Amino acid sequence: MSLYSYRESQKISLEDYSFDALIFAAIRKSDTFNAMALKRAFPELFDEFFKRYNAPGGKLEHERRQSED
Repeated sequence: MSLYSYRESQKISLEDYSFDALIFAAIRKSDTFNAMALKRAFPELFDEFFKRYNAPGGKLEHERRQSED
């Protein structure tokens, strides 16, 4: 970790992001090695991220059905 990364993390922590949103962002920005580490650490979030990544507008099937009602 660099001083730059540490200082960037300070800026990010000032925002009110949920933990899940931060993990999703980390997955989005990760290289192959780090993606696999995130998948091992957070398998449910990793799976949800890719389901949403491949879904129209990020909405899962049940969310799309709800918006149609």
